[in-house]
Amino acid sequence: MSQPPQPPQQPPRPEDTPAGSGAPQQPPAPGFGAPQQPPAGGFGTPTPPPPSGPPNTPPPAGPPAYGYPQAPGQQPGYGYPQTPPQQPGYGYPNQPPGQPGYGYPNQPPAQPGYGYPSQPPTQPAQPQYAQPPYTVPGAPGPGGQPGGKKPNTQLTIIIAAVVAVALIVGGGLWYASGKDDGKNDAQQGDTGGAKGTGGSTGGGGKEKAPANTAAKVLFQTPQPKVTDLTAVHGSWLTDKVYVKAGVKEIAGYDPAKGTQLWKLPLTGNVCESTPHVSADGKTAFAFETQENGAKVGSCTEVAGLDLTTGKLLWQADIKGANGDRKTRFDEITLGAGTVAAGGLDGGAAWDLATGKELWKPTTTADQCKDVGYGGGDALVAVRKCGDYDKPTINVQNLDPKSGQPISTYKMLPGIQYAHIVSTSPLVLAADVGESAGDGSGISDFFSVDAKTGKLLARIPVPGDKYAADCDSTSVEKCTMVVAGNGKLYVPTEEHDNAGGSGSSGHTNEVVAFDLTTGAAVPGKADAGDGYTMYPLRMDGKNVIAYKDAPYNKGTQVVSIDGGALTSTLLLENPAERSVRDAITSFSAKYSDILYGNGRLYMGATLLSKPYSDSDAAKKLLFMATGTG
Repeated sequence: MSQPPQPPQQPPRPEDTPAGSGAPQQPPAPGFGAPQQPPAGGFGTPTPPPPSGPPNTPPPAGPPAYGYPQAPGQQPGYGYPQTPPQQPGYGYPNQPPGQPGYGYPNQPPAQPGYGYPSQPPTQPAQPQYAQPPYTVPGAPGPGGQPGGKKPNTQLTIIIAAVVAVALIVGGGLWYASGKDDGKNDAQQGDTGGAKGTGGSTGGGGKEKAPANTAAKVLFQTPQPKVTDLTAVHGSWLTDKVYVKAGVKEIAGYDPAKGTQLWKLPLTGNVCESTPHVSADGKTAFAFETQENGAKVGSCTEVAGLDLTTGKLLWQADIKGANGDRKTRFDEITLGAGTVAAGGLDGGAAWDLATGKELWKPTTTADQCKDVGYGGGDALVAVRKCGDYDKPTINVQNLDPKSGQPISTYKMLPGIQYAHIVSTSPLVLAADVGESAGDGSGISDFFSVDAKTGKLLARIPVPGDKYAADCDSTSVEKCTMVVAGNGKLYVPTEEHDNAGGSGSSGHTNEVVAFDLTTGAAVPGKADAGDGYTMYPLRMDGKNVIAYKDAPYNKGTQVVSIDGGALTSTLLLENPAERSVRDAITSFSAKYSDILYGNGRLYMGATLLSKPYSDSDAAKKLLFMATGTG
């Protein structure tokens, strides 16, 4: 998993510096919900061709494949190094250990710097959980010394920004053509293990497999002109419209033809958005305003939006305690008909239909505040109390109209940030003791009973084994992991495909865990030789997943049966270089990727200034491919 930048503890507010004071106003450092800069490479980067030899030449021999049998060892205690036991191949969940109430896929970490605290975290009345079978060199040992040190926060931000600019400006992409001449190798050859039989995918899902899964480019829109890094958060899809945020605007397009249906001008850029949409096609977003002469906008305005008509339903903000500035929000969501926004100042909420204010940030004696919310069928808050450096974090399932807690789950001591993967079922993620070691924000998932607040299962996911990711400080910005059907679906990290016959020799899998017991579910969904696969969303009991492809194949969308973990091919993109270059410029982690009704939509969330006219012609705001 890649390493997103970590924000400083208390970012300065540009609006707090009055105009004309003589002090130069600097843009604020990224804080809660700040756009994360994409790293170079990673998911979505075209797989390079093999160094030499004919197409079917196997890659050179390397170290033993993941899961190579090793000498078994005894487990002397939590956090003490030992020899890893034998295990099956990479990504295949082992049978859970014989321990009541919890199961854990027995896969030893193999990444220096990873390790659990020398003493396991404790919490009253929680189910026991399996411990990692060993700790690698550099992990915490008997003395409790950490196995690795993360880079300085501000240095990380600077490096990430430089890398992002280099990636966006230097990489470029060729403007994709919609030509489909039927000579696509990917459509004629290996499908990466997915079946393309056409018809229903089962599991109560809405998405059906077409008789012909070969896709073509439907439409694409060039990037608008920008003079600096510019956030354009927000993409939504309904049966009637595809909607994308642009520079100081939001526009709706015909989902099949790409013709513009409406455009909503704004006074500032969309700074935060929620992926959730109500049954009648409404959603919410936040956009920037500039206060007191500040040169940099603040994310202060919250609004409701009718996606079908493009009508702004309402607009609201919250005045600060002193009334001299507006409250800045770092996240926004929609849950059970309530729009909720959170940040360093606390949380506020409005009724989606009317814009009526339901609650706003308040100051309490215990210094508690809602820093963010998770939405969907329910509304769940992450509430921080006490000292900023050593907070107590409670996760509360809320009454969406009053904001009163229905149940509360207290996170383990020492956790700085809690992430909400899903509200129904309620699944949380956290980096316990900063033991993930890879900046993913996840060392463990927590399955919680939303009615009682009782912990059902804790699921350790070592950072060197699994590829799910949560934005380090945000509440609801988790990618490449989904929950539903009583299970948690997680991709493994990309790894060498031992014995693979393809041209690339790398692959990964999607595995599942039972949310009631935490046990690994037997089976796995294989991406196929040269492919890597990541979940996008649930579709009934099925999982819609996106598959990156080898350099000479087209990327795919598949439906994974939520029980059997078998894959059905839904869409396969052209393998022409121009199309591949355009598609792979959108990453699953840092782009908006939506699939519905046989069409794939990919949208940018961060734009950069082109370095030349030819480069400007290659950059896209969004594109769509489809089988129909």
